[in-house]
Amino acid sequence: MERTQTRPVTPRNAVVWAALRAELDRGTGLTVLDVGGGTGGFAVPLAEAGHRVTVVDASPDALAGLSRRAAEAGVAGRITGIQGDGDRLAELVPPGCADLILCHSLLEVVDDPAEVVAALAGTLRPGGAASIIVANRAAAVLSRAMAGHLGAAVAALTDPDGRAGAADKLRRRFDADGAAALLRAAGLTVEAIHGVRVLADLLPGAVADADPEALLAFELAAADRPPYRDIATQLHLYARKQ
Repeated sequence: MERTQTRPVTPRNAVVWAALRAELDRGTGLTVLDVGGGTGGFAVPLAEAGHRVTVVDASPDALAGLSRRAAEAGVAGRITGIQGDGDRLAELVPPGCADLILCHSLLEVVDDPAEVVAALAGTLRPGGAASIIVANRAAAVLSRAMAGHLGAAVAALTDPDGRAGAADKLRRRFDADGAAALLRAAGLTVEAIHGVRVLADLLPGAVADADPEALLAFELAAADRPPYRDIATQLHLYARKQ
């Protein structure tokens, strides 16, 4: 089957797709599990490329949107939606069933990140890979400080979980070392860490829109280079089960 390159590549997601490319280029027919995958921003393009994707999400509305999106793209037969929380992953899917797991922007909100990561590792086949995206503490501090919200910046800097005060919608944020340690504790080998949106969320919209290709090139070039990586809005960790 010829793979269709339909995934939308923008400065906000190009780094993640670039990290996934080597795994996906192994061929079609990977079994992919997208935990917290919502309406299918990654699941639908992966299905269009010939992979079978199961999306686990707590929101029935998101899964309904996923079904509509998959049907419109002609890939409904390659996408399965399961309603449930990431905390209950071990109850929702069998162990050792996935070649590739996506867990994007979920560990910030679950009750126990270590439990979820252990379940992710248990769901991977030996040799399988995990794509993990987490909110970055340093970015929360920097963005709030630049916006003049210095009290919130200090809170995010000093709070043990990186929360910017009581109104913060996230339960925690991570740095690269802490996120990597979480994955290693579950028996995964971290192969790469990239910054997602190093500058994309800091630039005024007019500046970003003036030359999106230049911004995309910068994001790709800076993604794996500390200290630029370490101020990105999110951190993307690519790990493997041995």
